Amino acid sequence: MVNVTIGTNLKRESHIVESGMTLREVLEAYNIDYTGIGGIYLDGMSLSPGDLDKSFEDLGIGERCTLLKVQKADNA
Repeated sequence: MVNVTIGTNLKRESHIVESGMTLREVLEAYNIDYTGIGGIYLDGMSLSPGDLDKSFEDLGIGERCTLLKVQKADNA
C-alpha cells in the first residue's frame, strides 16, 4: 500500500492505493486527465515515456509519494 498525494497544481488529495497499480490506473481512478497540455510529475520529477504503465513497485516507491498533473496556464 502506498499513500499517494494525487491531483493537479490546483487541487490535491491523499489516497491509499495498492503498490501494484500503475500510475495510469491511479490517474484514471481519480479522474486526473493526463492527456492535455502539461506534465505528469512523480515526487517532483517529470515522467519518461512509458512510465505511466509502470507500477509504484516498478518505480521503487515505498510508503508515500506525490503524483501530480501540472496544467499549463493559459496566457491572455
